[in-house]
Amino acid sequence: MRNENKNLIVAIVLSMAVLIGWQYFFAAPEAERQRQAAQHAQQTAQQANPATPTPTPSQAGGPSAPVPGTVPATPAAPTVETREAALARSPRLPVETPAILGSINLRGGRLDDVALRHYHETVDPKSPNIVLLSPSGSQNPYYADFGWVGPQADSVPGPNTVWTADKDRLTPASPVTLTWDNGKGQVFHRTISVDDKFMFTVKDSVENRGTEPVTLHPYGLVSRHGKPTTLGYYVLHEGLIGVLGDQGLQEFTYAKLDKENPVPGQGLVGKTWDNVTGGFLGITDKYWAAAVIPDQAQGYQGSFTVRQNPTGPTYQANVLGAPQTVQPGATVETTQRVFAGAKEVATVDQYASNLNIKNFDLLIDWGWFYFITKPLFKVLDFFYKLFGNFGIAILLVTVVLKALFFPLASKSYASMAKMKAVQPEMAAIRERYADDKMKQQQALMELYRKEKINPVAGCWPVLIQIPVFFALYKVLFVTIEMRHAPFFGWIRDLAAPDPTSVFNLFGLLPYDPGAVPVIGHFLMLGAWPLIMGVTMWLQMKMNPEPPDPVQKQVFAWMPVIFTFMLGSFPAGLVIYWAWNNLLSVTQQAFIMKRNGVRIELWHNLRGTFGRKTPAKG
Repeated sequence: MRNENKNLIVAIVLSMAVLIGWQYFFAAPEAERQRQAAQHAQQTAQQANPATPTPTPSQAGGPSAPVPGTVPATPAAPTVETREAALARSPRLPVETPAILGSINLRGGRLDDVALRHYHETVDPKSPNIVLLSPSGSQNPYYADFGWVGPQADSVPGPNTVWTADKDRLTPASPVTLTWDNGKGQVFHRTISVDDKFMFTVKDSVENRGTEPVTLHPYGLVSRHGKPTTLGYYVLHEGLIGVLGDQGLQEFTYAKLDKENPVPGQGLVGKTWDNVTGGFLGITDKYWAAAVIPDQAQGYQGSFTVRQNPTGPTYQANVLGAPQTVQPGATVETTQRVFAGAKEVATVDQYASNLNIKNFDLLIDWGWFYFITKPLFKVLDFFYKLFGNFGIAILLVTVVLKALFFPLASKSYASMAKMKAVQPEMAAIRERYADDKMKQQQALMELYRKEKINPVAGCWPVLIQIPVFFALYKVLFVTIEMRHAPFFGWIRDLAAPDPTSVFNLFGLLPYDPGAVPVIGHFLMLGAWPLIMGVTMWLQMKMNPEPPDPVQKQVFAWMPVIFTFMLGSFPAGLVIYWAWNNLLSVTQQAFIMKRNGVRIELWHNLRGTFGRKTPAKG
């Protein structure tokens, strides 16, 4: 076997290995998550509009008395029932805002029922709303709690405390005050307000009507029982997150927290930070988050903990404030905030700025190259606000990037034009030193130096695309604004792969290629990946065919390989790549014509589809 054939086989094998690896580690898990989401949407169709249930007697079982100076541990739910049944087990106060529908649990005074009005589980607007928070006793409890820690559990409000409310519902225009008297001289008040988005403000106060001073610690927490079913993305953080003052961003995946050291005397493991001022702690998913935000001017202790229960692990992000001593006849008040909603970029940035929450914008995982990723999103969002379509925004951003990099591309293509002009000399050198590759290379380099040619200049138009490509991939993957954002025609979600497939004639044949065992992910080859492959092939035809047969074969296979690889990428990214290829062809043709160089596209196309004609000097 000739050496170039060996190299060709190695190149093809490596390319296929990359393709298979991508499909196995990224495309297959993503497709499985989408199928699970669709099944979950069908199973939870009745959860989209949670009703206000009739109060029922309290469920038994509560937490043991907490150790003074520690956040109370959340007990494992005693039963697993439907979300509706769990909601019906306690008296509730409806929450109605333009962005949220849900309720506050008057038993415990906690926020454990939040669904998002404008976000649905699938692209179908009739599919169930996204349910973020759920009560204890349901299948996946997830809630925010707040209050006071004291030396005696029955002296402070707990999970079974039934509060009385001064209003029948919570709205942005109408805050609610909850009240509970412990019968020992202390009266607790909790005033909850909410804005028109996803931020709750909780003011807890203690009025001491007794004859002795009382010392209490304020606390806030976000608790999640079990792990989310959508867990498993490789390019963003999911799990516990916080910015803890000067100690900065702290991110713990569920698996990482499981391996932390035990917390002495509490039967759990975790990580604790003392003497913190500013920031937030919470739990984040790909698009959603719940976070407790302490008073930014007051010191606190922050912690991430996990407790292993018979029903599964319970993960918590905790804030424990400094002790507050309430003298007889005095009142002490503390304020916290709770974010529970979608990680909308503008909303998160507005909270960070207006509420002065330290680095709250880090709730969105922009990645290591955030200095490229976030500005790219801002430009996309600017065009979206002008034209109302993120697909059009992607096309316009591509044009802007092409214009910005035009001087570099012009130099690169001009160098390539010079390279084409000396093709006869290069051919003569290769023929003269056919048996001596070293002398051949030396002679070629001398020719490049003499003619002032950069042999790698042609790589620059491709290389400058790479950071933009990955930044756009990150934007499509992590920003809620791109979720379910349509383009035109069959593309209803730019953040998801093209849903069509050439292997069922784009829906004309009544079967799902993706359901085929083992190779199903390869068969989901949509229209836009095919368009991208054609544009990439046209772009490569703009240049003379390489004289080396191995390079020629590799270049011939590259559009095919990239077509299959990008079949599992977000449609928005594939549209960008296809449009960028078309602009590159146009740009290269313009520059080559300006430099008096023949455009090879038509000649190469005739050579591919018709009778080959000898090139004219």
